[in-house]
Amino acid sequence: MISERRVVITGIGVISPIGTGKENYWEALKNGANGIDRITRFNVDPYKSQIAGEVNDFDPEEYIDKKEAKRMDRFSQFAVAASKMALKDSGINIDEIDQERIGVALGTGIGGVDTFEKEFTKIIERGPKWVSPFLIPMMICNMGAGRISIEVGAKGPTITPVSACASATNAIGDAFRLIQRGDVDLMFAGGSEAPVSHSCMAGFGKMKAMSTRNDNPKIASCPFTKDRDGFVMGEGAGILMMEELEQAKKRGAKIYGEIVGYGMSSDAYHITTPAPGGEGCARTMQNAINDAGIKPEDVDYINAHGTSTPYNDKYETMAIKSVFGDHAYKLSVSSTKSMTGHLLGAAGAIEAIACLLAINEDYVHPTINHINPDPELDLDYVPNKGKSKVVNYALSNSLGFGGHNASILLKKYND
Repeated sequence: MISERRVVITGIGVISPIGTGKENYWEALKNGANGIDRITRFNVDPYKSQIAGEVNDFDPEEYIDKKEAKRMDRFSQFAVAASKMALKDSGINIDEIDQERIGVALGTGIGGVDTFEKEFTKIIERGPKWVSPFLIPMMICNMGAGRISIEVGAKGPTITPVSACASATNAIGDAFRLIQRGDVDLMFAGGSEAPVSHSCMAGFGKMKAMSTRNDNPKIASCPFTKDRDGFVMGEGAGILMMEELEQAKKRGAKIYGEIVGYGMSSDAYHITTPAPGGEGCARTMQNAINDAGIKPEDVDYINAHGTSTPYNDKYETMAIKSVFGDHAYKLSVSSTKSMTGHLLGAAGAIEAIACLLAINEDYVHPTINHINPDPELDLDYVPNKGKSKVVNYALSNSLGFGGHNASILLKKYND
């Protein structure tokens, strides 16, 4: 470990296909709610995959000035709104803290793709003079983090990890390191994504990476089952208010949990397919466990990457068995994506939130749609119904195209 400074989570903000706000999100997770349906934002008849987890209860003007909201891509709107939720939840008064000691780490895999599509269409159909002057500051990936810093007054480091589906977990891990080594005292950390768009649906569809069970969207995301045929797209954001422990204690903050380990690795294997046997995933989980200074047997729950793709679910299961041995069969493993779909660069954030809420309530949410189990995948995936379980340590995995792997280890807070 880099230093003895401990890092805790004191605020949560979440926007997801199954609910906006911490309470709504957690109740939906516990009840096995399903946010997957036919896409409504545009005509999807020409697309191979026509389903996604859309956010339908979000009004940016509840969180952002109307004029400024129009100058933000949807992913930035999500990011700012979730950050303001986390800030309110934490009870922090920014004006009473040195703003140069507050930073932002926001992961995204795609950035402002919706803006890019709309403005590029203008260029092609009407010419370049019709393009918005806000094209670039709405489209670029770092603008979500930039917008958060502007809206909340964070003057410390502002960073944007872009590591595909590992982006948010890298952002949380990087924020952990910044606080741990004393560079800052407070970080807004997580991820945001708004990829339900023409190019994403076409591109991932052409790759045959997404489910095409358009006739029955509610069972399309079915991780760890024999019927899995690809991931389902999702959108939203998750933000953690991460804080140095002594500062949090001094102000009497509610502490959701402590981050104690961060692991990373690269497959160095293939642009989309995970390394055979989940070798890279195994290394990143082991790295997080080593960083925390605990034993594999101490881990109670794993929030799996669990994408509902043939290779990921198989290899992630193999990786878990490799790291945990016999203890793998005593762990609870569940996939948030069975309910929300895959939020790409924001997935790790809403899944870290699921881990924190599991730790707080000693309750593990289910993997829904676990109807036809794959006999090769034989761990406890908490099928269809959540359960009470003491959760002292929870591990969250994120695995991205290009072979990017990241895991964070969260712990029940004990003074």
